[in-house]
Amino acid sequence: MEKLINQFEFGLFFWQILIFVGLVLLLKKFAWKPILDAVNEREDGIKNALLSAENAKKEMLDLQADNQRILQEARLERDTMLKEAREMKEKMVADAKNEAQVQGAKMIEQAKAAIESEKNGAVAELKAQVATLSLSIAEKLLKEELSNKESQTKLVEKLLGDVKLN
Repeated sequence: MEKLINQFEFGLFFWQILIFVGLVLLLKKFAWKPILDAVNEREDGIKNALLSAENAKKEMLDLQADNQRILQEARLERDTMLKEAREMKEKMVADAKNEAQVQGAKMIEQAKAAIESEKNGAVAELKAQVATLSLSIAEKLLKEELSNKESQTKLVEKLLGDVKLN
């Protein structure tokens, strides 16, 4: 440091100051404004980017809220449709059961009527066969009983005895 002070020259110092001031003036006139403009543009760009990001964030939140609302509405609509479908299914099943019961009752009634008809026919046929068989047996018995005189007399007496008792 002492060496610098000892070698100090005023002329050199003057020219250095003059060059420095000239350099500052030149920089101020030609470079300072473009540099400040570039810095200001950069600052404005950053501000705009931050505002755009904030707006995008707000829009995204709005879209998410809309998506949630739409999703909720879709769920409600789906639940309503499922409920209606279940009710429709239950109604169809109930209608089918009722129809099946009605058809079953009709079929049972028809079967009962058919069975009753068949039963009546069978009973009538059975009665006819029993009557025919009874007549045939009675005829054979009477022929055999009436074939001798002694049997005829006993039968007449028996019948007369039954008539008196009644």
